[in-house]
Formats: sequence, C-alpha cells, structure tokens
Amino acid sequence: MADCNNNCGSCGENCAERQAPESLLEQPHEKSNVKRIIGVVSGKGGVGKSLVTGLLAARCARKGFKAAIMDADVTGPSIPKMFGISGRAVGNEDGILPAVTKTGIKVISVNLLLENPSDPVIWRGPVIAGVVKQFWTDVIWGDIDYMFIDMPPGTGDVPLTVFQSVPVDGLIIVASPQDLVTMIVGKAVTMAKMMNVPVLGVVENMSYVKCPHCDEKIYLYGDSHIDAYCAENDLKLLGKVPISPEIAKACDNGTIEDYPGDELKDIAKNIANRNNV
Repeated sequence: MADCNNNCGSCGENCAERQAPESLLEQPHEKSNVKRIIGVVSGKGGVGKSLVTGLLAARCARKGFKAAIMDADVTGPSIPKMFGISGRAVGNEDGILPAVTKTGIKVISVNLLLENPSDPVIWRGPVIAGVVKQFWTDVIWGDIDYMFIDMPPGTGDVPLTVFQSVPVDGLIIVASPQDLVTMIVGKAVTMAKMMNVPVLGVVENMSYVKCPHCDEKIYLYGDSHIDAYCAENDLKLLGKVPISPEIAKACDNGTIEDYPGDELKDIAKNIANRNNV
C-alpha cells in the first residue's frame, strides 16, 4: 500500500506485505523426547534455585521417572557439584551426551564442558544465551519425563532465551524471607506473564533455623511476608525450606540425592504433586 508505515501491529489491512509472527521455539535434538519442562527462577541470586531444582529432580528419580537438569546458570553453575559429578561431558557424531548421576538423573552444565571447572566464564550475554540454546538443541537427552531448568537470576538474556527457545510448561519461583520479597517475586511473576508461562508456585528458602535442642523454629529474618503475598496474588505457596548445616553439607559433598531431611522431602513432595509427579 502507498501509505504503509511498515507497522503491521497497528494496521488492519490484509496485504501481501503482512507477515505473521513466527515462533522462536527451537527443536530439540532429534534423539530427545522431553515430555515436560519446568523452570526454577528468582528475581535475584543466592536464594536457592539450584537446591530446589536438585530436590525436584531427585524426587522424580525416586518415584521412577526419568529426570533431567539443564543448568542454565552459566556464570554460576552449581548443579554438578551438588550431585557429585566430576569429569567432562562427552559427545559423539550425533551430539553432546549429558552426565548421569548415580540415581539416573541426566545433567548438562557449562562446568562439564570446561577444561577446568573452577575457571570463570567471562562471556558476553549473547554468547551465554547461545550456549544455553545449544543445551536444548545439541544435547542428546533421550526419553525424559521431567526436565528442570536451573535458571540464572534476574530477567536478562538467558531467561529470555530459554522462554523463547524452549517450550517451558511452568515456573517455580524461589524467594527468601526478606522485605524485598514483593519486588523480587513480583519481577519473576511479571516476566512469566509476559512470556505466557504459568507460575506453578513459590518456595521460600532460608525460611527459619530449627533449634537443635528443642526443635523450635527461629525466624532470623523476622516475620515472613510470603504467605500474605501469595494469598494476595493468587500464587500457591509450595513450602518453606530451613537454613540447615546438613543441607549445606549435602550440597558440598555432592550427596543431595541422599539427603533425608523431612522438611525437604515434604516440600519436594508438595512441588512434585503440584506437577503430577
């Protein structure tokens, strides 16, 4: 048309130049069959996304499901250490083979691709986003019932790449019991809505410390606001994880799959049941 302003979004004409929006979803490796994908996110770092991711995957494995973890936190990967995975990922002429934990959980992480896992990843955002995309397209996942994506904090290049490239079925938001919870969780919820990904629920980590003598719960950060926030915003509160030396020890020793804590098992069960696991 002669008076076209090249803005199809504001035009109702059905002309030859009009182009329908194309999906940015990437196809997985031809030898991958992933049935459901759940992202674990937060509006800030250091709140325990990797812990929740590990618990979910371990829960699935214990119930006989085929579980996988995509460690999308490229600049701060912690999943391999949590599961006691050492060495490097290998590949063949078809693609990259993920590492496998002792209970059968398949894992891919940038730490499994580096010559020295302690080396920092000093890459620009687009390069990091490209690597995460390759975790989906180039890794031979095989048959997977549940894949959990351990996301980096915030709402930058990598979360955007994951949401646009990978068919994420739902998100679990991890928060801490501080006054910033409204802003932190709010950012994650808003991004989920903008990307049309449902929020499955919220987990509060570092919620309390249990006295070793009387089992009394001590709330180091004061009263939590997460219950009220979830109620006001129609979000499911999936559970609260305590601060525990045993948890830290299990993560440091690579034995998170064996951790027997009752509180964590209850929370993992709540999350898993929410996702029909």
